[in-house]
Amino acid sequence: MSFSEDPDLQPILFVLLLSMYLVTILGNLLIILAVCSDSHLHTPMYFFLSNLSLADIGFISTRIPNMIVNIQTHNDIISYVECLTQMSLFTILVCIDYMLLTVMAYDRFVAICHPLHYAVIMNSRFCGFLILVPFFAESFGLSAAQFTSFKSVEISSFFCDSSVLLNLSCTATYSNNIGKYFLAAEYGLLPISGIVFSYYKIMSSLLRIPSLGGKYKAFCTCGSHLQVFAYF
Repeated sequence: MSFSEDPDLQPILFVLLLSMYLVTILGNLLIILAVCSDSHLHTPMYFFLSNLSLADIGFISTRIPNMIVNIQTHNDIISYVECLTQMSLFTILVCIDYMLLTVMAYDRFVAICHPLHYAVIMNSRFCGFLILVPFFAESFGLSAAQFTSFKSVEISSFFCDSSVLLNLSCTATYSNNIGKYFLAAEYGLLPISGIVFSYYKIMSSLLRIPSLGGKYKAFCTCGSHLQVFAYF
């Protein structure tokens, strides 16, 4: 189904979606360029931030370009393979976004609660491992889901949403429901729990700092991550 079938809205939607897409791509590319070009930003926190920007570029590119083309061509048909590809990439990148925010919270936890061991714990190999974990975890979750191809169906969404496709599948609904609950817990409950736990430990450490200036300095190291998490 199209985003809107009102012909008067089509040009407005085209300009709006294209503008949002270009601004998002440009903004994230500037973040990546800034981190890569400035040696002072070659730290785990900014490494995760640049990967978050890269994931956001892929995240928005899974849907918006296809919607823009559909508006211009007035064609909402998508093939089975293209639909599964869109759904898989969308789900993986959403999971990576959530997991990166969780990893960034853990990074701030180590920086504030274990500052003397920060360089040892957050080494380059461990940071690379933390980037790869969500990708493989989500790929495993998607591989467990079962789908049946159809000759012609109408998806009641303007992109290939996983919950809609699972409901359309001819396979057992019980296994599909288990898959949906697993995905919801994986990129919903677990990341939020990790972030809340990390900041609980951070706040506990902040309360033990005697000086107000020390508390403010320590809080500034995690303030930017809290802003990113709130915006997301």
